[in-house]
Amino acid sequence: MAKNIMGKLGYNSENDRYGLLVGDLWEHTGFHCGEALEVMVDHEWVQTYMEMSLDQDWYLVGTPYKGDLEFIRARI
Repeated sequence: MAKNIMGKLGYNSENDRYGLLVGDLWEHTGFHCGEALEVMVDHEWVQTYMEMSLDQDWYLVGTPYKGDLEFIRARI
């Protein structure tokens, strides 16, 4: 995975998905389940992917992040 675009996760209400914002612009408009990215966890980059739980909460596999994923530092 090329790791050269860094930003923060944001909820895109146009497609009901979390995407990657760089500044206030969409770099990636919405991640699909299973799509790879990295997020910052305890000052370290962790490889993960987006999934949705049975109770309809988005979460990042292998991280403590579930539900509201706004502003989590991420890169693709």
